Amino acid sequence: MRVDPSRAQALMSQLTLVRDRIAAVASGRHVRLVAVSKLKPVNDILALHQEPARQLHFGENYAQELGQKAELLPSSIQWHFIGGLQSGRCKSLAKIPNLFCVSSVDSAKKAQLLDSSRATLLATNPSASPLSIHVQVNTSGEDSKSGCAPGAQTVELCRFVMDSCPSLRLLGLMTIGAIARSRETTAETGNQDFALLKEQRDLVSTELGLEHDRLELSMGMSEDFEGAIAMGSAEVRVGSTIFGQRPQKADAKIME
Repeated sequence: MRVDPSRAQALMSQLTLVRDRIAAVASGRHVRLVAVSKLKPVNDILALHQEPARQLHFGENYAQELGQKAELLPSSIQWHFIGGLQSGRCKSLAKIPNLFCVSSVDSAKKAQLLDSSRATLLATNPSASPLSIHVQVNTSGEDSKSGCAPGAQTVELCRFVMDSCPSLRLLGLMTIGAIARSRETTAETGNQDFALLKEQRDLVSTELGLEHDRLELSMGMSEDFEGAIAMGSAEVRVGSTIFGQRPQKADAKIME
C-alpha cells in the first residue's frame, strides 16, 4: 500500500499539533486520542499508524467501512466504532478481533448482541480480548441524538452490561453534546453536557458500588476537546483537525 510522503508529513504535523494541545490541558493525565478517519482512505490511516507517528486508536462511524479497513490495515490498529449503532451491525462488528471499543451502546438488546458475537470470537481466537464499550448518554435531550436518558436508564444499562455481558467490558460513558454548546466550549469555560456526563458517572458508580475512577468519560471532539479534557475526559475523538475536510460519502475511497 502506497503512502505519499508529502501527505504523510502533513498528517503527522497536524497530529503532533493535536497531541500538543491535549498535553497542554491534560495536566499529566493520560488522555486517549481517537483519530476519526471516517471517509478517509486507508493510506492516510497507515501514514499515521506507521513510525514515527505511531497512532494506535482510530475511529469510524460506519460499520461496513470499519470492517473493510480492518481487513486492509495492520492488526495492531485499535479500532473504535463511534457512529450510531444498529442492531443488525452488532454481530459483524464484534467479530473484528482488533475492535477495541464500541462507544455508542444505548440499549440492552444491542449490548446482548455484541456480547454474544464477541463470545463466539473469544472461543475461537485466543488472542482476542473482551470488547470494551461505552454507554452513550443523551445529555442534550435532543431527539436527533442517540443515547440513554440520564438517570435510571443509564444506570440500568450499565448494570446489565456488568452483570449479564461477560464478553464485554464497561469502559465508561460517552456523550456527543449539543453543537451550539460545543462551539462555545474552551479549556476555561464549562459545558453543560460534559458536566451532566460527570454527574451520570458519579451516579452509576454510586449505584453499582464502583470506585469513582473505575468508569471513564469519553467526551470532546475537534471543536471542544480541550474543554472536555479540562472537565475530566479520558478520551477525545478528533477527525477533521487531523485529516482535513472529508469528502461526501458517495465520493469517498477506501484506498487511494
